[in-house]
Amino acid sequence: MIAGNLYATWGGVAAGVGNHLWQSTVFGAAAGLLSLALRKDQARIRYWVWLAASLKFLIPFSLLVEIGNRLAWTRAYAGTNAEVLVVMEQVSRPFAQVGKVIPAAAPLHSVWHLLPVALSAAWAAGFVVVLAMWCMRWRSVAAARRTATPVREGRERQALRQLNRMAELAKPVEMVVSRESLEPGIFGIVRPVLIWPEGISEHLDDHHLEAVIAHELWHVRRRDNLAAAIHMMVEALFWFHPLVWWVGARLVEEREQACDEAVLQLGSERHVYAESILKVCEFCVGSPLACVSGVTGADLKKRMVYIMNERIARKLDAGKKLLLSAAVLLALAIPIGFGVMNATQGRAQAQEESTNATKFTVSVKPSELLTPTYAGSGVHMVRMMYGPNGFEARNTSLLAIMQEAYGVQADQISGAPELLKTAAYDIEIKAEGAAPPSMSPLFRQTEIRNQLRSLLAEHFKLVLHHETKVLPSYLLEVGEDGSKLQPSKYADSPDTATGTDGKTIHRMMMRQGGNGQVMGIGAQKSSMTELARQLSMQLGENVVDKTGLTGQYDFNLQWSQSANNDSLFSGVQEQLGLKLVPQQAPTDVLVIDHVELPEAQ
Repeated sequence: MIAGNLYATWGGVAAGVGNHLWQSTVFGAAAGLLSLALRKDQARIRYWVWLAASLKFLIPFSLLVEIGNRLAWTRAYAGTNAEVLVVMEQVSRPFAQVGKVIPAAAPLHSVWHLLPVALSAAWAAGFVVVLAMWCMRWRSVAAARRTATPVREGRERQALRQLNRMAELAKPVEMVVSRESLEPGIFGIVRPVLIWPEGISEHLDDHHLEAVIAHELWHVRRRDNLAAAIHMMVEALFWFHPLVWWVGARLVEEREQACDEAVLQLGSERHVYAESILKVCEFCVGSPLACVSGVTGADLKKRMVYIMNERIARKLDAGKKLLLSAAVLLALAIPIGFGVMNATQGRAQAQEESTNATKFTVSVKPSELLTPTYAGSGVHMVRMMYGPNGFEARNTSLLAIMQEAYGVQADQISGAPELLKTAAYDIEIKAEGAAPPSMSPLFRQTEIRNQLRSLLAEHFKLVLHHETKVLPSYLLEVGEDGSKLQPSKYADSPDTATGTDGKTIHRMMMRQGGNGQVMGIGAQKSSMTELARQLSMQLGENVVDKTGLTGQYDFNLQWSQSANNDSLFSGVQEQLGLKLVPQQAPTDVLVIDHVELPEAQ
């Protein structure tokens, strides 16, 4: 049952994740091209470009589209180019149809149903491993911080006090000395602390000491630890994506070069600053930690070349500023613009549909038979028929009309008084004018169901609310020996279900014999969805089509009336080659708060 429930949502989840990864990958590739164009400019600019690529993994494209939907013009523009929207949709969401490639009729314990479980387990295992690695590294630094001694005096304290003022920090950074074999680094986000390895000052003169401390304070000013923590979460969530790790390496490289540039701009000599980094590397043992912004990160040889380059601090020229501004605007404007265009197109269609809305005439009167279809005795035919120009129900209980209007079964309606089950009505709904040739029969069926809901509210004062309950239901599946259904001989006939002229949407009838001995469902050009719906009405419990059969069929199902419906189950299997599998599932339930019968009743 767990595998089946996962399979039910697998298509939508797979499509959503696939589209998000595709969009983030394209965004990351664009960030790479932009960074390449800015390779001779300041490192802090490239750093922000890569940070944006990292953040994109946490921001779904759909959020920006929704912003566009809310910003859409209040006046619909009917001239919106639908072809442009289709192309944008296909490019931005190439996996939208991924769920449709999975066989709908796959056995419950087949590989298709186990695939979501396996992939979910693999992702969860990777997430836990990556997160555990970060936590272990963080705990090792936190332990060093707890055993460290605050620096109250000395040349380190004096240099730190002076550089705190130069960095213009909102709150001065404190320094602690640790006996652990760590490099100098900033630990913490809200209250950052400079961890200083014991004994390292003896290897640094005053100029080297100031350069190293200045580098660390610039990490605090840039809030590099916060950015590193965010990217750690991205790496944990998307550990399987190589681009995430590559972006992480670029972030470390650019953040160190950005701090190098800032220290040199403060007035440090290039060769002195390079020497200070080398001296720290000679003293420290072990690789730097990602949860600490240190001085030895990134490629050391490359950094030395970069530091000694006279053009290291070149600022953006007008052309690069224009390029960067255009990139930012496009990154926001494309998804938001797509949302605006999509919403505008939808509003234009809604306005057109509203303008061309079908008008109906409704007739409601008590049935002359006085006994409703689903509770009557004697010989008569159950009949609720949809057509291209309306709907007709004869001798039908109000409870059955409610089931039809809301697409639910008897057990999905709670609080129904007995009169709803025993009072019989004849209801007729007619559309004014002929149905347009392009109108979908299913659209007309939806229109009529809306009319039925309005009828129940206005004529019978029906008030209800929705609740979710776990109820028994059935899955309609193909039997072990295969389906016995034959394609409809009316498949090419225009006067049956879904015909091009729409004369009849479906033709399915339920019969009840004298004294309730023989019952049956006769169908012409019926879908499995409609069969499941008719079986639901007979069983009084929801039946979900899981056959995977998409054709149209003619059949004549008959069974003997019995208290436990064994004859119906046997008939479905023996006559149609299908089976009804019981299950328990969360189900939407309609709870009746108020209903009235007309005074004439």
